[in-house]
Order: sequence, then structure tokens, then C-alpha cells
Amino acid sequence: MGTIIKHHTGPIVGIASDVQRLQPVSLKPNKLKACAVAMLLATTLVWAQNPPSTKATPADDYSGMYSFLQDGEFIQISVEEGNRVTGFISCFGDADKTSFIDYFFDKAELHDHDIRFSTRKMQGKWFELQGKISRGEGKTRDDEGYYVIKGTLTQHTSDGKPAAKESQVTLRSFPQDIEDEPPNKAGDTGR
Repeated sequence: MGTIIKHHTGPIVGIASDVQRLQPVSLKPNKLKACAVAMLLATTLVWAQNPPSTKATPADDYSGMYSFLQDGEFIQISVEEGNRVTGFISCFGDADKTSFIDYFFDKAELHDHDIRFSTRKMQGKWFELQGKISRGEGKTRDDEGYYVIKGTLTQHTSDGKPAAKESQVTLRSFPQDIEDEPPNKAGDTGR
């Protein structure tokens, strides 16, 4: 290409002489390492100024109370940092329907929409659930059933002869802002 430009006259000759002066730069190993370190440092500084988003994942939203088998019974699920799951089932005692027994989660895990937990044994009974969490019919988190858990619930008993009873369940989330309801229209100020 330089040969063609040399045979022409005029302004192109000036450009050709500038092009001929450009030589490939040969970096010595130490200079190459210094450039690589400088590029790495610059990239790190840019990343530090714009850290990855810590926006909540949908799994974080699954925390809350869900219906259980009978009215008045519920499951409390808390999704913590790193999708660690804690919670308990609160249900009527077998002897009388006026007291509750809380079955705390012994093992629990959440992967994407899949949830699995087993509770500690209380009075010879414990539960296991394996299911999927999905959006329900509720329009907002303030509506019942915004999330639903569909899956297999196994109720284990060990009093006398050990037994396990499986059933397919659909558990609906309770409204999230029950305690934040505005005062009623009759003028109650909540005092």
C-alpha cells in the first residue's frame, strides 16, 4: 500500500510519510506486564464504582404466611440470605382443637421455585413437603393467594405403629400487609 501512495503527488504524499513513520510497538516483557496490571486495575476500579445489582430475587418474595390444612392453621416461611429457608407449621393439637403445636423446620431448601422441607417431630408427628412455588390468582402481595405452593405433603406419625399419609396440597399466601391496614371508615383512628 505504501508503494502506491509514494507514486502519487499532492496531499496524499504527506499522509504516506506519516504512515511510514508509524512502526509496530514492541513491548518488552516488563512493560507488557505493567500494561496488563494497569488494565486489570482500571477494570477493577470501574467494577468497584458500579457493583453488580443486589436487587432482590423472586425467591426473596416467597417469605410470609401460607394457609395450611384447616382454617386457623398456617405455615410461616422465611427466605433468608442465600436462599436459606427457615419456618414452622402451626396447627391444631390432636387432643383438642383449642391449642396449637408449632412444628419447626428441621431441614429446608429452596432452589428457584422448588421448595422442600421437613419438620421436627412433636408428640409423635412430623411433616414433609415437596412442592413448587408459583404465582397465584392474587393481583398484589396484599391479596390472598399472590403465591401458591403446590406439592405433596406427607404427615408422619410414630405413636404405636409408624405411618405416613401423603396428600396433594395447594397452600395460598396470606396478604402481606394485614397489620398495616388503614383505620376503618367509622372514624377509628387506631388508638
